[in-house]
Amino acid sequence: MNEIYLRRRMRLHVRPGEGGVTPGQLAPMLKEIEALGFVLTDELVSRLSSLSCEGAARAVRDAMQDMRALVGAHRQHEPLYPGFPTQVMALSEAELYLNALSHYITLRRVPATDQPRQPLLLNKRYPRIVELGTAEDFESICSHLAGAAAPLSAQDQADLVWFVRQYRADVFRLLPSKFPCKENLALLGAQLVVQVGEDNRTQRFVQEQFRTATDVLRLAAALSGGDVSLAAPTRFARFSRDQRRLLLAQLDACGALTEDMRRRPEAFKRLGERIHPGEYAQHYPSVAAAYSVIRNGQPFTSFNSSVEQALAAGDLEAAARTLEGRPGEYARRLDVLLRNSEQAETLLHRFAELAPRVSTAVLLQVLAHFKGRADKGRLRVFFPKGEVAKVFALNDRRPAIAADIAHRVVEMCERALLARFARLPPLGRCHVDPALVNYVVPLSQRSASKALRTFARGSRIPMPVAGFVRLFLWWTNGRSRVDIDLSVVLYGDDYKYIDTIAFYNLRGWGAHHSGDIVDAPKGAAEFIDLDLQMLRARGVRFVLMCVNSYSGQAYRDLPECFAGWMSRTNLNSGEPFEARTVVDRVDLASDTRFSLPLALDLRRKEVLWADIALREHPRFSNSVAGNLAGVSLMLRALHEMVKPDLHTLLSLHARARGTVVDSAEMAEMTFGVDRSCTLTPLDGDAIRSSYLQ
Repeated sequence: MNEIYLRRRMRLHVRPGEGGVTPGQLAPMLKEIEALGFVLTDELVSRLSSLSCEGAARAVRDAMQDMRALVGAHRQHEPLYPGFPTQVMALSEAELYLNALSHYITLRRVPATDQPRQPLLLNKRYPRIVELGTAEDFESICSHLAGAAAPLSAQDQADLVWFVRQYRADVFRLLPSKFPCKENLALLGAQLVVQVGEDNRTQRFVQEQFRTATDVLRLAAALSGGDVSLAAPTRFARFSRDQRRLLLAQLDACGALTEDMRRRPEAFKRLGERIHPGEYAQHYPSVAAAYSVIRNGQPFTSFNSSVEQALAAGDLEAAARTLEGRPGEYARRLDVLLRNSEQAETLLHRFAELAPRVSTAVLLQVLAHFKGRADKGRLRVFFPKGEVAKVFALNDRRPAIAADIAHRVVEMCERALLARFARLPPLGRCHVDPALVNYVVPLSQRSASKALRTFARGSRIPMPVAGFVRLFLWWTNGRSRVDIDLSVVLYGDDYKYIDTIAFYNLRGWGAHHSGDIVDAPKGAAEFIDLDLQMLRARGVRFVLMCVNSYSGQAYRDLPECFAGWMSRTNLNSGEPFEARTVVDRVDLASDTRFSLPLALDLRRKEVLWADIALREHPRFSNSVAGNLAGVSLMLRALHEMVKPDLHTLLSLHARARGTVVDSAEMAEMTFGVDRSCTLTPLDGDAIRSSYLQ
């Protein structure tokens, strides 16, 4: 329980005791926590003080285990050069080369030097504040996850599954009344069927919530452990007889069954091989009839095909008429219609009528798109649907749209959102921090990695005030030798390539690599130190962090692999890995081999949150050098992409549901980046469930 609570809310639930622990006994425990970069609030310390000595020690021990895992301190971080960074700085290029050659041949590490032990770390710290939580607040996590209006990440899904498995039939009291996201609904429904399938409430839940054939297909995919987004094919499981009847009964109750199934005929054919509709033709005749149609391969023109055919023929009026049947698709295709049509007024008038029926997420995307439509020279950036964080970018060669037309679309989106938000409970006096403009709305976290802090891709986070950054990587072997490489690529203004710091180039420009390790039977660590002032002085604008599986294994096939960064005021103090200085830590567990966790914008002193992976290409060598063209393109794409920001979203809520005030002191509701605010960018659960409705 507390592992989830600490990770998601930075809170711990501790039941009150009858006392017994003394301040002298409790203080050393809290000092150990502080060494990991965490500080407990007075309220939480007071609750721990109510426990016996054994109870307090147990609570602190369990919390520290979770804290170590959060920051990466649960593993030993031993670089190739034990005296890093001083040892690397002191060696000649010839010595570095010979040491690397010796390691590649013998796999032995470089011996420690006779240099004195590094002095203790005296660093200006920004500790993570851990508060006392309640059972009710912890259970609200389940409600927020289940009611999220955007697809959940793998970690979010695992947490939701934990609640269903732990609470079983009692989980129904934690569920919200609405489930805006079909993917999340499918995951939840599958867990209810598996864990409490005999409960009548599960039967009612499935009957009430899964209303289309596609909904049922997602449910079957979730029951099979497949992709509920339906972007990738699912190998359907062998369902039990009760599960087959449940799926068949739900399909039989769906309206427009045949039309819906013909949109994804191959997926439904594969599902039919598992649920055997022919065996139950007498009980579910509609399903049997629909399967007869899709198996006979009768021609069918899908909705998207109709639209594309009309656009290809230049019949924009027919395309618009077809799109009107699906307001969300009309909104997504509005740019195509406007830039190719001479009937802009008609299209805008119809969009104004349809906008109230378009989802909040799509309206926000349309608003952001048209707000930046006139910008020249930007890349068009696409994040394909799926569980892997891929990104594609290309030059924008679309015909221009008049600025006044784009402005009117923005106004229409704002009016529709204001009217929608005004129906929600009032917020009172609100203050919205201008800094929220740098944070992207978490519209989809489907492929987000598990991290100490989770932001939407493209968000810009201020860097702590410190002169140095230390990047780190840790991994361990799987069934065979695993070589993971940490590197950085340095760019100047206009994305001009400067240099790469990697296993073949350990130092330069104010950066130092700890040395390349090619085998990790007991775990291995690599570090890169960045002297921010020196890098700026030498013309470096961007530092892009890269993690590459040189030996070719996908990250998901490794027992464990994670990376992150530390903020340091002095690189020559403390150990190479100091938990208290860790700012971010990201698990690498995707089905990819080349990851870009983040970029540093040294001019703006910000971290650009990336969390993306490059696709493997046979013409590229398996190193960062072979991927430089793709790496630089991804950097530019992240830096230039236009996405809805939290300032826009929360300002609309404040205007619709309250009164906007100029200072946080005057406000009842504060939206900002400081941890004292009512809602911050780290409150992704609350944003997705309560502010994207």
